[in-house]
Amino acid sequence: MFKNFRQIGPIALSATMGFLLAAFLFIPKAYSSNQNVYKVLREKINVLQQIISYVNHFYFDSVDMDKVMDGAFHGLMEELDPHSTYIPAKEQENINELFKGKFQGIGIEFDILDGFITVISPVPDSPSDYVGLMPGDKIIAINGEDAYKITKDEVFKKLRGRKGTKVDVTISRIGTQKPFDVTIIRDNIPIYSVGAATMIDENTGYIFLRRFSATTTTEVKAALEKLQAQGMTRLLFDLRGNSGGFLEQAATVSDQFITSTDTLVYTIGKIKESNQVFSSNPKIGWDSFSLIVMINRGSASASEIVSGAVQDLDRGLVVGETSFGKGLVQRQLPLDSGAAVRVTIARYYTPSGRLIQRPYENGNDLAYYRELYETDRESKIDSLKELRPKYSTKAGRVVYGGGGITPDVYIPYKNTINGETGKVLRNAKRPIFNFASKFASTRPNEFHSFIKFRDTWEVSEKLFDDFLVHLEKDSIDVIQDSLRTNSDFIDNRIKSEIAGSVWGKDEAANIRLQLDNQVIESMKHFNEANAFLESLN
Repeated sequence: MFKNFRQIGPIALSATMGFLLAAFLFIPKAYSSNQNVYKVLREKINVLQQIISYVNHFYFDSVDMDKVMDGAFHGLMEELDPHSTYIPAKEQENINELFKGKFQGIGIEFDILDGFITVISPVPDSPSDYVGLMPGDKIIAINGEDAYKITKDEVFKKLRGRKGTKVDVTISRIGTQKPFDVTIIRDNIPIYSVGAATMIDENTGYIFLRRFSATTTTEVKAALEKLQAQGMTRLLFDLRGNSGGFLEQAATVSDQFITSTDTLVYTIGKIKESNQVFSSNPKIGWDSFSLIVMINRGSASASEIVSGAVQDLDRGLVVGETSFGKGLVQRQLPLDSGAAVRVTIARYYTPSGRLIQRPYENGNDLAYYRELYETDRESKIDSLKELRPKYSTKAGRVVYGGGGITPDVYIPYKNTINGETGKVLRNAKRPIFNFASKFASTRPNEFHSFIKFRDTWEVSEKLFDDFLVHLEKDSIDVIQDSLRTNSDFIDNRIKSEIAGSVWGKDEAANIRLQLDNQVIESMKHFNEANAFLESLN
């Protein structure tokens, strides 16, 4: 036991030195202004050493000290605010890829269905796209090795790799009698921020933005150019569920819509480097289309910067639900272990001076996040409006701080699906995707014009019945009468998956928008959005 203690001793000492180093790095000003800080730290670190030695000596079972110390680091950061956090080394690589906007591999969105790697969609302009992989293709072998019942972690290990290296995959395709081999040369794979960019009708463009990564502004600009070339005169910019990302990208995305010289967002922190002002460049933005920004309770941080700038500068209408309420700026700092800490370094403010951060209690993250899911959240927020600080937009409209971005028009999301339909949607076998992709692959000459397909093609009663048979064959037990009550929704999803299989993700999203109640209601408010545009010109 004491031998084990001698082995853990250096770990404890290392942790202690890490705390000391962190103390001297992060709080020099606090130390200079408060001579008791060092004394408090020294006492607490002594307590930490005692706890570690007691746990190691007395605890009845073996201790994973790496896990224990990671827990301590998490606890330390959680006491600061809900958004400061410790990121273990094993999680850091995936986070870096997400926000850098690319990784290296073959480029497929996939799932494990019936034990096989099933292509949901090849990433556009990726190696898998170039070699012609299609939705529904099953990868049954990798480099000659059977891939049946492979895990997702194993898929990443075998299919990802350095740019220029090759991987041989064996494909089983619907409608093809024999499997065939394909050699794919790995390359840089973009992780797209723009989830969809499509024309809802001949005048209305729609862009769905998933996140704010290093490539977001470039993607948004390309999407705007694409839609304007197709005749867009008004835009639905969908930030629902977008939890944020890079501050700089939020500012430059906002700049795409602003043609005046104005502040887009500014930050105030403790150190000089944390104080920044991001201003618009009038030569960059577009004023050739009216704008509606859609938000919900999952729209946070960078999403709130964009919607706040659009609202404060009277560029467009903000609709949907009150946003998350995150007005804090984090900086990610690397640790020698390969881990990182994300530390809140500043608050950010919208052009009118609003801080939209929701109140929080240190260390009580559960209550902070649970508040988002209250069924009467909007009515509570509305009842407290008079207690929140009021600000004025550029044109003099009243807006509110201290609790997210309050939409100009409240449009709640309405969920019309029943439990049986939900079971089908959540089923790991992805029955709608499998059924639709097989249907599309057996009719290669039936679908030519997407517009004609969108406006006139319908799921027949026979096709719906065939889908129910597919569920039975796939051993998915459902109450069919309940599914029939949601036939409009299921028809729409089948049609969407067919569109995705034939044309791609933009067209798949386009079909789903036809039953999105928030999109349908938003379209009724373009007269108000047009008024903002007219005031600019």
